[in-house]
Amino acid sequence: MALRLMQGGIRTLERTAADEPYKRFAVRPVTSLIGAEISDVDLTAPLDEELREELRRALLEWKVIFFRDQSLSPEQHIQLACVWGEPEANPFFPTGDEARISRLAKGTDMYGKENLWHSDHSFLAEPARGSVLRAIEVPDHAGDTMWADMAAAYDNLPEEVKERIDGLEAEHDWIDTWGRAIPEEQRDAVREKLPTVVHPVVKVHPLSGRRTLYVNEPFTMRLVGVPEDESHTLLEYLRAQARVPEYQVRFRWEPGSVAVWDNWAVQHYAINDYYPRRRVMERIAIAGTGWNGTV
Repeated sequence: MALRLMQGGIRTLERTAADEPYKRFAVRPVTSLIGAEISDVDLTAPLDEELREELRRALLEWKVIFFRDQSLSPEQHIQLACVWGEPEANPFFPTGDEARISRLAKGTDMYGKENLWHSDHSFLAEPARGSVLRAIEVPDHAGDTMWADMAAAYDNLPEEVKERIDGLEAEHDWIDTWGRAIPEEQRDAVREKLPTVVHPVVKVHPLSGRRTLYVNEPFTMRLVGVPEDESHTLLEYLRAQARVPEYQVRFRWEPGSVAVWDNWAVQHYAINDYYPRRRVMERIAIAGTGWNGTV
């Protein structure tokens, strides 16, 4: 199969549009496909069920939603994450005072390494449902984050590629990324808790029903049951689909900014163009119960 990485022209950019207007906040799209800024809402206040339901609808529609000027406490950060499910700790990230909140402090003593297109926790049997990231300290410029709509990535694959990957599975693992930072004598113990997992190459989102391309650069290792050379070539082609600008949205952080994304629908990329200036973020991952069934 001849694989052409990029092709110009019109791309299909389908969005799961909301059935009714939002009553509790204003929505400003950042692109026509993915990403919207939500305003006129105070996330530090208690979130009643009507507001929670509208936030869930907005995330399903836009896949990543942004908020400005939200001075969240750790408890309020957790309150927001619980709109979508239970917070879960990342097994490799450092944490702050609250174990469910990962603290990502980068600067002169540590540079960002998340500048790969990836899906959070795909190395788990039930990958994270979503993530809530808030800016604590950011440079006056640079340090943006990008997200890519992986349903659009699937929609625009050539038909012969869709036919080839239909029913295929891929291995996902942490060993070539997080494993490099773990002393060799500790890896076996971590491996017992976190074995290699297998996920379909194309997942059907349980809420939107959209077929979504589910491979990523750091954690997807190989295609199951496919000869090694073909697996390498096809997997590289599929990983590269996140790089298409029409599928992407880019967000400029400010102190107090918050982003919530649907980890089953998007990949993201933290742009590492601010080193050695300081950038401090706090993130909560939302447990992925329902990934392999109904939610």
